[in-house]
Amino acid sequence: MSSDLLPPADRRSIDPRRDQFAQVAQLPTDQPVTMLNLLRYRAEADYSHAQELAPDEPITGAEAYRRYGAAAMPHIEKTGAQVLFHGDGGPTVIGPDDEQWDSMLLVRYPSPQAFLDMVTDPEYQSLSRHRTAALADSRLIATTV
Repeated sequence: MSSDLLPPADRRSIDPRRDQFAQVAQLPTDQPVTMLNLLRYRAEADYSHAQELAPDEPITGAEAYRRYGAAAMPHIEKTGAQVLFHGDGGPTVIGPDDEQWDSMLLVRYPSPQAFLDMVTDPEYQSLSRHRTAALADSRLIATTV
C-alpha cells in the first residue's frame, strides 16, 4: 500500500526530536513501555543520507524497512523487548484521509530506559538509517500498561 501521497511537510515525522525522547524518560521507570509504530513506506527507499548502506539497485521502502527490522532484531532482543504485533495497515476508519499507514508494529520494552538505551546505542543508530531510508512518514507512540 506504499503511498506517494504525502501529508504536508509540517506533519511528516521520521526521526524523533530530543524533547520527545525526554518525554519517554519521564515515564514510570518500573513499568514496561509498549511502542506503537505507524509506518508509511516510500515507493523507493531514499539512501541519500546513508549511501554506504544503499543497495546496488533501488529497492522499495518496504524492503528497506525489512532490512532495518532484521538488523534491529538483535538489539531489540538484547534489551529484553519483544515484538507483540506486526501487521499491514488497512483503511483509516477515524482520522484524516491522508493518514493511511502501510504497517503497524507493537514492541514492548521492559522499561523506558531499555528503549532509550537501545536507540542511543551507536551501532543501532547506524543501522536505523535503513529505517530513515524506508519511511515517508511515521508515528511512534509510547503506551503504558
